Amino acid sequence: MVVVGGGIAGLCVALAAAPRPVVLFSRSRGAEGTASAMAQGGIAAAVGPGDDAVFHAADTLVAGACHNHVGAVLDLALAAPDAVQWLASLGAHFDCADDGRLCLGREGGHDRARIVHAGGDATGHAVMQVLAAAVANAPHVHWLAGHTLQAIGLSADGRVAGVRVRGDVGQVAPLAAADLVLATGGIGALFGATTNPEGADGSGLALALAAGAEGRDLEFIQWHPTAFASSSGRHLPLITEALRGAGASLVDEQGVPLMQGTHPLGDLAPRDVVARRLWRHRRAGGQSWLDARTVEETAWRQFPSVLSLCAQHGIDPRSDRIPVTPAVHFHMGGIAVGQQGESSLAGLHAVGEVACSGVHGANRLASNSLLEGVVCGRALGARLRSRGERPAPVRHWVDAGPEADSESREHITMHLTAALGPLRSGESLAAAMAAITGGPAMAGSWQGRLALALLAPALARKRSRGAHYRVDSTSGHNIRQGIETPAYGEIA
Repeated sequence: MVVVGGGIAGLCVALAAAPRPVVLFSRSRGAEGTASAMAQGGIAAAVGPGDDAVFHAADTLVAGACHNHVGAVLDLALAAPDAVQWLASLGAHFDCADDGRLCLGREGGHDRARIVHAGGDATGHAVMQVLAAAVANAPHVHWLAGHTLQAIGLSADGRVAGVRVRGDVGQVAPLAAADLVLATGGIGALFGATTNPEGADGSGLALALAAGAEGRDLEFIQWHPTAFASSSGRHLPLITEALRGAGASLVDEQGVPLMQGTHPLGDLAPRDVVARRLWRHRRAGGQSWLDARTVEETAWRQFPSVLSLCAQHGIDPRSDRIPVTPAVHFHMGGIAVGQQGESSLAGLHAVGEVACSGVHGANRLASNSLLEGVVCGRALGARLRSRGERPAPVRHWVDAGPEADSESREHITMHLTAALGPLRSGESLAAAMAAITGGPAMAGSWQGRLALALLAPALARKRSRGAHYRVDSTSGHNIRQGIETPAYGEIA
């Protein structure tokens, strides 16, 4: 069994598959360099007084514009408390009050505080350290870091039979595999601004599509509203929305609240709503700021990462406002998988951000991503634990296609950012598709092909829904489809 990806989902699959032998390939070494390790907010779980998994599921459905798979949502919410307990049993130290109760934060889209965190705003790093140590000590796992997946081998009957990987010094090696699990993360590195690491370039998704696996909901791309606005590169640090849960607010240049009158939840509206508001303000020539000067001094103990980041840029958020901007954060779409992580290609499984089980719908609820990695990763690993058939001989190899040159890559990035932002139109989507298709160097590269795979369903979906907001839609302003109360819609 081969697992590709060293984030939270891949590590949980590898651990849960014991005692079946697992070969784990990852680009990064140890816990660093993954989107999981960079996650600040925490893990959503209904563990507080008066909370219930049904309430957690309801918030997930509302944020996802009811485009979610309801069964997957309920399974995720019900499994959340056990996921937290399991991580704690491995050694994860979640923040607790003096009486021993878990400290719970509140983030956008949640109707109450239910975010379990560790090290304040360093949950991803804390959890990944524990999981990486467990995998490194697991006798059934052979972890090869510094490797990238190059090709998938298919048997005569069209099922997965092997993989070809490239090591960090350029060597390429084939490996037989009856079961291949992709946990390769998201697509943010294809865009002009993202909170994702460099390795989140969509290569795993592109290869799966090239091999014949079906994709689902590829047009749904979440922009996080509060990345730190910096001119130094496209990979922007995240300013956790838990800070807004602690009392911070989004304001314009004059200090006027940006979310006032926009949504009933104000600064804690779902991410797609907030990102659109800030995007409109930026397109009008304005700058957005997070004003955290009203956050109580004792609460700052929960935000060491934010304090450190701001200090690096000469900002003290206790007395200065923080410049923020929307940036690509999470891909709700991906390889279409069933409730057990199986794709349409026999022998290929997917989990985490590269997969689409329908749990996130059209817009992911805050702090459901680490949760998904743990819950779905453990479930997939357990399902594959007892499978032991021998791989068939490889009949032919499939790769994603040639790499785009630097100039083509920049053009693809420009077109995707312009067309697949928080605000979209048929005109901009069609223009991006025409530009990429009309450029042989772009269209012939795997990045170009993946870009077209993202753009095509966005152009075809003419009505707004969740993170897919068409300014030329005729469906009105309430994009929370299936929810009749106007309280969940944006106020025009």
